[in-house]
Amino acid sequence: MNKPDPAALRASRLKLLLIMLVFAAPILAAGLLTLGGWQPSGKANGQPVLPQRNFAQEQLPVNLADGKAWVWRDSEPKLTLIALAGPNCAAQCLDTLTKMAAARITLNRNAPRLRLLYVGMPPAHAAESGMTEYWQLGEDPQARLATFRPEAADSVSALLVESDGTALSFYPAGFDPSGLRKDLQKVIR
Repeated sequence: MNKPDPAALRASRLKLLLIMLVFAAPILAAGLLTLGGWQPSGKANGQPVLPQRNFAQEQLPVNLADGKAWVWRDSEPKLTLIALAGPNCAAQCLDTLTKMAAARITLNRNAPRLRLLYVGMPPAHAAESGMTEYWQLGEDPQARLATFRPEAADSVSALLVESDGTALSFYPAGFDPSGLRKDLQKVIR
């Protein structure tokens, strides 16, 4: 029986170690970064909803203008963008709502995967402005969304809610609608 060549044996072991190192290096680097306290920061424009809430589990009622109750879990997976207006929703508020609806349109073929829900007193010229063509109007009879509603007049805040009813992101009054559009494009594919 021939004894293996020691040089060939060392070369094959070195190749095996290099292959293992290629696969282990990213894991080791991630572990070192985590131990060092570095965590990647997301570039989301909305704020996380903390503590996390699930409106379906909470059975949070929203009454629609047609008398029906809002269903948090639709028959098909769809996210919900909730707009909550401050008192006296007027020109600035309506402009933000229009930009939010336009953000849905930019989703193109994925636009049906996002439902738009306006909760609160609608603007004075909602029907004339075409708002009711894009938004479903509803009210929060128990005021359980009041913590998300802005206090400033003529302003809007928004909540992005997952298809299972979990609130994902909060966009406080004065948020950038183009940032919301970018977040929607990341989440809805």
